[in-house]
This record gives sequence, structure tokens and C-alpha cells, in this order.
Amino acid sequence: MLEMGKAREPNFLVLFFFGLILGFGISSEGSQIRHYKWEVEYMFWAPDCNENIVMGINGQFPGPTIRANAGDTVVVELTNKLHTEGVVIHWHGILQRGTPWADGTASISQCAINPGETFFYNFTVDNPGTFFYHGHLGMQRSAGLYGSLIVDPPQGKKEPFHYDGEINLLLSDWWHQSIHKQEVGLSSKPIRWIGEPQTILLNGRGQFDCSIAAKYDSNLEPCKLKGSEPCAPYIFHVSPKKTYRIRIASTTALAALNFAIGNHQLLVVEADGNYVQPFYTSDIDIYSGESYSVLITTDQNPSENYWVSVGTRARHPNTPPGLTLLNYLPNSVSKLPTSPPPETPAWDDFDRSKNFTYRITAAMGSPKPPVKFNRRIFLLNTQNVINGYVKWAINDVSLALPPTPYLGAMKYNLLHAFDQNPPPEVFPEDYDIDTPPTNEKTRIGNGVYQFKIGEVVDVILQNANMMKENLSETHPWHLHGHDFWVLGYGDGKFSAEEESSLNLKNPPLRNTVVIFPYGWTAIRFVADNPGVWAFHCHIEPHLHMGMGVVFAEGVDKVGRIPTKALACGVTAKSLINNPKNP
Repeated sequence: MLEMGKAREPNFLVLFFFGLILGFGISSEGSQIRHYKWEVEYMFWAPDCNENIVMGINGQFPGPTIRANAGDTVVVELTNKLHTEGVVIHWHGILQRGTPWADGTASISQCAINPGETFFYNFTVDNPGTFFYHGHLGMQRSAGLYGSLIVDPPQGKKEPFHYDGEINLLLSDWWHQSIHKQEVGLSSKPIRWIGEPQTILLNGRGQFDCSIAAKYDSNLEPCKLKGSEPCAPYIFHVSPKKTYRIRIASTTALAALNFAIGNHQLLVVEADGNYVQPFYTSDIDIYSGESYSVLITTDQNPSENYWVSVGTRARHPNTPPGLTLLNYLPNSVSKLPTSPPPETPAWDDFDRSKNFTYRITAAMGSPKPPVKFNRRIFLLNTQNVINGYVKWAINDVSLALPPTPYLGAMKYNLLHAFDQNPPPEVFPEDYDIDTPPTNEKTRIGNGVYQFKIGEVVDVILQNANMMKENLSETHPWHLHGHDFWVLGYGDGKFSAEEESSLNLKNPPLRNTVVIFPYGWTAIRFVADNPGVWAFHCHIEPHLHMGMGVVFAEGVDKVGRIPTKALACGVTAKSLINNPKNP
């Protein structure tokens, strides 16, 4: 294997020191405008050594990395070069304060960008952290439309921890079946499930039907790679006796993953763009939509290299782990470690998963949640059958987005564009989460939960049995336009007795949170960002099948929306009649 990836080496050398530095705010001084000109198109690629069709940007897969400082303005001039389908891009974890139309969610914040058309995304990145972007129309994330988005502290400010180098890692899963075939299968009667991914990709690279660790297992076929192939591993190059920050983000469509480095402990310092109380762990579980920063110290035998292993969790592991090397320079990358890769924990060891998740708390000095809530919504997550089609539903409503984006429809009072009846805020108290659902009242809908500006909202996510007996799955839920406090998790059904267990002292701020099988998760956020925002399971086929809801707040306070964001549905008709004000 030849050199494929390189750790970022800053031009300064600092001693490792960890401690929270209080009082560094976001300043507009020194902020810049970062302009990108992108073209999205299908192209031939071989992410796992098998040629296929991927969705790329400017001929790259994954797409180009955006890097900016907090307070900078990012402008992306996006041209759709797809011949027969629209496209949008969601900037995952960016709050879009003042620019809700730039959130990049088709049918919610904007119209899809038609083939041949160009749309300008223009937004400010408020907070430093590890983020990413991805397609948010149909199954385009599964097709490879994603990339990294890194926000550094404002110019002149520093992180609350020190490191000598940085490695950026974007995790994804890959199918050989086209997204169009996947979409048709999910919408068929009977359903044709997409199955498990063929390959786990590390920065868009993986190996199918061969293994770079075959020397430890005679049943595996060794990979014959020169190093220049698109599927050759992205090597982590490091120097001995240094500290490195590894930024890890998961844009998987389905897989929950476990990340580990042989012989190295991980110091967790950031989650979803927010600093956390640091803690050591041998490995981390990362669900779709989550991001972490971990620090490692290269204090092992400098004459050896070490495995980096990414295996599947929470689903039966039919996908081999993704592998690469932590290469201690000046060792050759052809020198394989003396031991096999770290073994991924059992896929159904949920106690281990919970133990890691429960350890994540906010760093000292982080914002605390309001002590009381104004409104509490209970969202029951069930798998259902509607007219013979398998769907996911929340409180018996399976989300089907309207042809007119909510943001424009609500801004200009076009109320006939979507269902004006709000979805249920509770589910029956006697609902048995341990048995399959009855499907008696499940329906398709697109109503909206509307909040007052400044309202403190609690959401209790409640998991339950699927249609098959004795089966409940893990779901990562992502909220657009907000960070939220994770107040707690629990097994079984949430009850009043759980109130005293909620963490109001140091709950972590996140934008994505997991709900475990047959369990509940409680979050709290302040509805202080005018706009319309998706809240949904980040497993792409689950959202495609209806597992999501829509929140809205202060839409009357939203400023001008670009015309191209409104050029579909009833807002398009209104534009024709009144170009200045739909």
C-alpha cells in the first residue's frame, strides 16, 4: 500500500495540555467569506474496488472539504448537473440562524434544484466543531453525496485543548445496488428491504471481497493494491510521541459503527460541535448523524504500525469492518501490525453501547438548560402497514412531505399547501411498547408542530416493538436548526417516576441523539430560531418510509427568502402572479 492520506500537520508545535478555556466568544472581527463553486453529477467510481455509479462534486468523491472559522460566511454556488433529478444539500449541524432557507431540506426549507439550475447557499457558521454536509432528497446520501465541514475557532482564538496534528475521518456505508432500485424496493408491496451495506467506507475508501488484514485469517482474500486506487486505504500518518486530534463524523445511511485503534486509548473531547467533559475509552460507538473529536497520544512502540478498525453495531454484522492503518513514521505502510485488528464488540451488546453514551456530559462552563419546560411532546416510534405498504410512523402518522416547501407556504400564509391539523402530541397511555403495533389508526400526514418563539420544549422519544415480535431497533434522531440538551435515557416506557432522573446539571448539547431498543430518550431545546425544521431518524431508508416530524417557530419573523427556494408548488404559482411577494 502506498501513501494515500495524510494527517494535517500545523506549522506550530505545542505541548499537550487539556483544560477548558472560558470566555472565548464568536467575534465578527476577522471573519471571511468562503466561496465555493460546485457541480453535482453522477460519475463512475470504485469506492470499494468495484466500479459503480456515485454522486460526486467537481469530480470528487467524497465531496470537497469545507473549512472555515466560526463567524465566517460560507457561500456555495451549487449547479445541478444531474440529468433527470433535483438535488439539495443539508449542512448538518449548522444552525442557519437568519438563513432557514439555506438548511437544504427539500420540501421543508426549499424547492429542489432542478437539472441545469444553480442555487446559492449563503450562511454563517456560528460555532467551532466537526460537521459535515449531505444530500437531503430521496436517497442521495446513499449515492455518495456528502463531505466534511470543519469549523475552527474564530481568528485569534484557540481550542480548549492542544494537539500537534489533526486527522479528519468521514464514515459512510456503501451498497452495490443503485439508490433508485433501493427507493423502488422500499415503496413496493411487498417491501423489498435494502439489506445491509456491502462495505464500510473510511473517507470514501473501502475494500469488498478482499481484506488488507487477510494475513491473520486464511479464509480472507488478500487485497492486491498498488496504493493509487480509489479504494486504497486512507492511511493515518503520525509521528511518535505526539498528540493528534481525530475528527470523526458518520454520514452512514443505515449502519451504526464502532471505532477503535489498536493499543491506543481515545480521549473524547467533542460531540456534535460541542465540548464535552473529557473521558478515556478504548472505542466509541457512533450513530448516523453524530460527530466526535478524540485525542490520541502516539506513545506506543514507534517501530510498529497499528490497526484502525470500524465495525458495525446495533444490527446483525453482515458487513466486514472497515480498516486502515495508524502509520508511525518513518515506518513503511507495508509493515502490517503484529496483532490482528481490534475486535468490534458484539452487535447486540446494548449495555456496552449505553455505558459509552451515558458517559457523555457537557464540559465545564457549557450552557445549562432551562430548569422548566413550557411544553412537552411524546413521540412514539412504530413500524406500521398502511394499505399494504410498510411504513414508519410517529404517533400513528407517517410523514409524507408536501410538494410545496413549508417555509414558503407558512411565510406567505399559503395554508392549503399542507395539512393544517397538527399531529398528536401524545400517544395512548396504555400502549404496550413490548408487542407489535395494531396499525388500526395509522395514516399518512404532513402536519406541523408549531412553537412560540422562546418556548422551552421537551421531547420524549419513545421506542417500541416493530411488526415482528421481540424486535426493536436503534434509531439516531437529528434536529435541524437547533442544538438540544440530552436530559436522559431509560429502558421501557417513560413515566412520571423518571422525572427525578433527568440530568439538568451537565447534560450534553447535541444535534443528534440515539434512542435504544424498547427505551426512551428525553431532550430539551429552546424554540428560538425562526424557521421550519426537520426532526427525523437519520437512517435514510427510515426517513424515506416516514420516520420524521416537522417543527416550526416564528416563521413570521423570517426575512426575505430567495426566489429560487420557492420556485415549486403553490409558491411558484404565487410568484407568477406576484413576483415581489408571493
